Amino acid sequence: MKHKRKGLFILGCTIPALLLFGIFSLYPFLKAIVMAFYSWSGISDTTEFIGLGNFKTLIDDPIVWKSFSNNLLLLVVAPVITMFLALSFAYMLTRKKLKEKAFYRTVFFFPNVLALVVIAVLWSFIYHPTFGILNSLLKSIGLEALTHAWLGETGTVLWAIVLPIVWQAVGYYMIIYIAAMEGVPDHLYEAARLEGATEFQQFRQITFPLIWTVVRITIIFFLIGIFNQSFVYIKVMTNGGPDHASDVLMTYMYRQGFENGNFGYAMAVGVFTLLITITLSVISEKLTARETYEY
Repeated sequence: MKHKRKGLFILGCTIPALLLFGIFSLYPFLKAIVMAFYSWSGISDTTEFIGLGNFKTLIDDPIVWKSFSNNLLLLVVAPVITMFLALSFAYMLTRKKLKEKAFYRTVFFFPNVLALVVIAVLWSFIYHPTFGILNSLLKSIGLEALTHAWLGETGTVLWAIVLPIVWQAVGYYMIIYIAAMEGVPDHLYEAARLEGATEFQQFRQITFPLIWTVVRITIIFFLIGIFNQSFVYIKVMTNGGPDHASDVLMTYMYRQGFENGNFGYAMAVGVFTLLITITLSVISEKLTARETYEY
């Protein structure tokens, strides 16, 4: 009887959460997949089933593939830079006896308490071609030839967006890596030092293998999260411009649905994005699979 009451209590606590998840997450998700096979303006009551018509249009749409290539660039460049910096800072703050360790942790983590929209607006001012800090700094040190309209040129816009993504993410992943590194026993480092191992060798042979499981998980999280985060940055900072040079699949989907009134096609782009996300997650999991070490 006691176990039965406990089961009913757990069920009563779970059902409301499941209902909310089903209504606000699962149903819209399934509905979007279904509407990808329809022609729908988003506001009309009438829908027309067109089968794979939206997907055929998607295959022939050059902007989709341009957006996809931009996604791939962000998915490669941003995680590599972020993980390198996060691991470097985490190792220095863990292994080095710095008095200001708590201060540095706070400073590096600070961007994570800001909303992505706020960060995007902040960096838009930094990149401003007239009164932005970046161009002003270059001019003040005699490098005026290197100034650009960073968000207005096709050759610089994507790289300019990478920086705020990295700036915002480094502190978050650094904290995760610090927590993992602090669990590595000190006697392993002491034995390595007695053997004459350098700091880099200690990191490569001890630290990195022992925290690899955590690194692997963060890589997958980053690959999934960058689809949503890049949408915010690009929507606020460039709106996909100039000439679709910074468009990603999410911004193009948004434009088709809410600006062009083509919700059916927007859902098809969304399904394509979902498939890409799942594929990249599976590939990254396979590529990062390796022997784990315990201590």
